[in-house]
Order: sequence, then structure tokens, then C-alpha cells
Amino acid sequence: MAATDIAVIVLAAGHGTRMKSRKPKVLHSIAGRPMLQHVIATAEALDPSDIVVVVGPDMWEVEVASEPHKTVEQSERLGTGHAALQAKRKLGGFDGDVLIMFGDSPLISPETLQDMIDLRRSEESPVVVVLGFRPEDPGPYGRLILDEDGGLERIVEAKDATPEELMTDLCNSGVMCVEGSVLFDMLGAIDKDNAQGEYYLTDIVRIAREAGGDCAVVEGDEEEMLGVNNRVHLAQAEAAVQYRMRIAAMEAGATLQDPDSVHFSWDTKLGRDVTVGPHVVFGPGVRVRHNAEIRAFSHLEGVTIDEWAQVGPFARLRPGARIGKAARVGNFVEVKNAVVEEGAKINHLSYIGDARVGEGANIGAGTITCNYDGYLKSHTDIGAGAFIGSNSALVAPVSIGAGAIIGAGSTITKDVEADAIAVERAPQKSLAGAALKFRDRKSAEKAAQIAARNKQEGF
Repeated sequence: MAATDIAVIVLAAGHGTRMKSRKPKVLHSIAGRPMLQHVIATAEALDPSDIVVVVGPDMWEVEVASEPHKTVEQSERLGTGHAALQAKRKLGGFDGDVLIMFGDSPLISPETLQDMIDLRRSEESPVVVVLGFRPEDPGPYGRLILDEDGGLERIVEAKDATPEELMTDLCNSGVMCVEGSVLFDMLGAIDKDNAQGEYYLTDIVRIAREAGGDCAVVEGDEEEMLGVNNRVHLAQAEAAVQYRMRIAAMEAGATLQDPDSVHFSWDTKLGRDVTVGPHVVFGPGVRVRHNAEIRAFSHLEGVTIDEWAQVGPFARLRPGARIGKAARVGNFVEVKNAVVEEGAKINHLSYIGDARVGEGANIGAGTITCNYDGYLKSHTDIGAGAFIGSNSALVAPVSIGAGAIIGAGSTITKDVEADAIAVERAPQKSLAGAALKFRDRKSAEKAAQIAARNKQEGF
């Protein structure tokens, strides 16, 4: 059977009331993207022919998050078995292997799912393969009851289990791999004779066994099986994903000076010999090329950083920033939708937005590009080798020519030609001896105020 003889059903119709949120549970983010998209990405790694996401009524945001894959609505929430049955409208007649996954379980790896598929396609050819695990506290989980040959005999929900069955520590994750040619017949045969009055997906194990089929279990790690039901679980899933990404980054050749304090986005890309300082946050869309350094407490999103560049500490790079080779963006500098070309320096306390900073240019402390007039954004162009003095305001749209010098404290509203010096500030005036006279006058005023206050208070 080819890899394309796999279809995936993702159950994502639940409200997630324990999240205490108006947002559907599966849209809460882990590492910067909805957990549903983590699940879909895992499924896509198996190259299935179809992915069908089962959504609840009025869950258009979930449908959008599922694109370009198919969705189908479960109009009444009657249990997991009923939810999976809705996919028949999109997968009717499919006779390959069908994986059934959950949109709130984002940590399961493609390798674990492949193990399930391999067992389904093995010589034993079980009709149903269930993903099990052995948690430290089996309490609320359904139990996997094995027969004396090690096959899966039945799944018992914790609320329906006997005391003896509750002693079993092999638990059900909910994830299944099922023979597609019989899946929907088995789902249609499920009844709701149980404590919850719902159609349990787990009943297909009993139905398969009664029809003479075998069922089996693949065991996975407990961490992978985490289902996100509340904000605590969400934080645990975030921590697990961050740990995986930190390990992957270091194994790929990046140095994280304090790994536990670095926060990645799902799509962060670091080159070899990149150094990342403590407490750096990578938002979505960041690519850092070889040998660059990101210093402590910097926040980056939607940015590309070229080789040998240096960013931070305490820098903020916003979407559209492009930091060139060996360029420097220092402490308390913000760059937004701007290109900082090779070797340019913006070392302190500046804002560069909607701009180009040419090769080798130097931007003095306190410089800002005034890019917004309250209605529209405008562009500032700073040529190669230009020198912008400290505390300058460049009012866009404006162009500073290559090699030009802007005197400190200037407000520049007109273009400056290449190699020119532009200074715009009030003339300096110096009054000899005026400071001494000022101090004498103010000292006398202060002494008079003190004397008047003492007299009023009777001293």
C-alpha cells in the first residue's frame, strides 16, 4: 500500500469549555500557531491522500484554520464515535488506512503515527490499532484491556470501568488507525449504552472483535499524549514544544546561552554558529543566517538577519525588517519594515521604520525616522556611508544621500544630497557670566521663600 493510501480524520468539534474562552479550543496557540495546525502538520508529514477536519456548528474560524483541507460539520455533539462518522461524507468508499486524531493533542509525532500504520499493515493485519500509553496517574483515562495473547480485547472508559479494570495502567490516547473499508460500518454500529449517553469511538474495538477481527496496541510516550483541556495543559504543551525546538536548534549548530529562557516560534530558522543570548523571543517568521548573534532580551518577528550581524541587547525587530551582513542593531533600537544594509550601524536608542539604511551608514543615538503623519506611512532613504548625528529626526518622505552628514539634533524635512552636511537647529547663543547671575538670583528667591515659611510657622 502506498503512502497515499492513508486518510486522516481530525476531530475538532469540541467547545473546550474548560479553557474559559470564546475561542474554539483547537485555535489556542502553541509556539505561535493554533494547536490544530500542529496536528494537521503532523498528519501532512505522512503524505495522506485526504485530511478531513470535523468541526462544530458555527466554527468558521476552525474551517479557515483547516484550509486547504476538507471540513465536515458535526451538527450535534453526540460523542467521538458520532463525530468520526461525519467524515463518511468526505471519505465514503475509501479503503486504505484511516488515522483518527484529535485537534487538541498537538504533541504526537509523525514517527509514532507511522508505527501505528506499520502495525496495521503488518502480517497480523489488525483491523484497529490503538495508541496507548502508561501515565503516572491513570485515573481519568480509558483503560486498554488486553487478552492473554497480548491483543487488544476492549477499551473501557474510566467512568464505566470495574475496580479490577481500573487497576490496569495501560491507557487509551484516543488515536486510532483503522481499516478504511470497514471503518464507517463499525462507526454506524455504535450505540450509546454507557454512563455518558454518547457514541464512544472506543466501541469500534468491541465491534471489530465481535466480527472476528484482531485489534492491537502501539505504546507511545506519555508526553506525546497530552490532551489540552485547560490553560494549564496549554502551558504544559507550550513548554514541551519549546523544549523540542531548543534541542533541535542546538543539535543543528546554534548556541543558546540560556536555553530555558529562549522562546521560539514554530517556524523559527537558525543557521549554524548562531549565538542566542538569554531571554530572546522569536515571533513568527524569523530567519537568522550563519554566525549572527542575537543578544539578551531582544524580541524579533517577521525578520531576516544575515550572516555576522549583531542584534541587541534589548532590540526589537518588527515585521519587514531585514538586517544585512555584519550590520549592528544595538540596545533599545526598534526596526520596522526597513532594510539595514551590510555593515550599517544603529547602536543605541533609535527608531527606524519604513526605511533603507545604506551600506556602512551610521545612525547616531536617539535618531528616529518620522514615518507616519497620522494618515499615511512614508519612506526614508539613507544612502551608503551616511552619518546621522545623535537626536536627529528624519521626517519622511526624505532622502539622505550617500556619504552625507546630518548634524546632531537636526530635524530634516528636505532631501540632502550626497556628501553634503545638513544642520537644522537654532543658533547657539552664549552669555558671559549669565550662569553666575542666574544662580545668585535663584538662591536669593529660595532663601526668601524659606524665611517666609518659617515666619508663618512661628519660628
